[in-house]
Amino acid sequence: MRRRDFITFLTGALGGWPAGVRAQQKAMPVIGFLSSASPGPYAPFVTAFRQGLSEAGYVEGQNVAVEYRWAEGHYDRLPALAADLVGHKVDVIATSGGPPPALAAKGATSTIPIVFVTSDPVESGLVASFARPGGNLTGVSTMFAEMTAKRLELLSELVPQAKLIALLVNPNNPNAERIIGDVREAAREKGLQLHVIKAGSESEIDIAFAAFVQLHAGALLVGNDVFFNSRREQLVALASRHALRAIYESREYAEAGGLISYGPSLTASYGQLGIYAGRILKGEKPADLPVQQPTKFELVINLKTAKTLGLNVPQSMLQRADEVIE
Repeated sequence: MRRRDFITFLTGALGGWPAGVRAQQKAMPVIGFLSSASPGPYAPFVTAFRQGLSEAGYVEGQNVAVEYRWAEGHYDRLPALAADLVGHKVDVIATSGGPPPALAAKGATSTIPIVFVTSDPVESGLVASFARPGGNLTGVSTMFAEMTAKRLELLSELVPQAKLIALLVNPNNPNAERIIGDVREAAREKGLQLHVIKAGSESEIDIAFAAFVQLHAGALLVGNDVFFNSRREQLVALASRHALRAIYESREYAEAGGLISYGPSLTASYGQLGIYAGRILKGEKPADLPVQQPTKFELVINLKTAKTLGLNVPQSMLQRADEVIE
């Protein structure tokens, strides 16, 4: 048989194979990434998520695809974004940014596996328990809300002369009332006066800081919130402009110039999110994967910012710090 005839025959034979045989090489699996936040500020956490995926044997663009959906701080957009991912028949949905995206995903599907990063998944109604999640959800608990009272304690230690503490919360955050309640109780026990100011948009953040100045607040506690995290540059800049002593939820604030932060490592949490997504793609069930909890909480102090504020950080606090930025 001549070479040209052989190639023609071979091409025809391959084209004539049953569709099932041609489809033996399964299409690349797809993960839907649903976040309350904006892509820019959350880029380090997406990198950590990809690192976790790679540890589980998946590399984006090579043997797994990721469809990203960002609500950019608008919680009301999440149900439609979750429904869109379900409509695309993704294999796993990974949610980022607290209970709202996880609840939106849970409302959109009871069959597609969901992995989340959130504060208290049991209290939010996402899972039955940490050890036995049940259903189609599991993930990582950051315990951010549970750490709010501890942050007030650290802030009081750092600025003992402050008797009026301001608390900034996002009223759109489902945990807002819990955060306020926890801080009020902690402030009462310490004999501190607490003033709560709410902000749910960029312009409201500016207004809130003007109010802090008028109050002559001795220190500021920024409540944990995904929208605040996505606006951390704005928050840190305003605190600096108004010479406010503030404590935040994660090291990313202190690295951006914030005075002090205390909380679990977000990069570690997102790494675990990627690992769980990969394990589920390999066939494990969310119901069999216990919700992971942080084992280490990071205290980060920006000593350069403290000096700018004319603040002497107690030596005992510096010794306890996981990192001191100079």
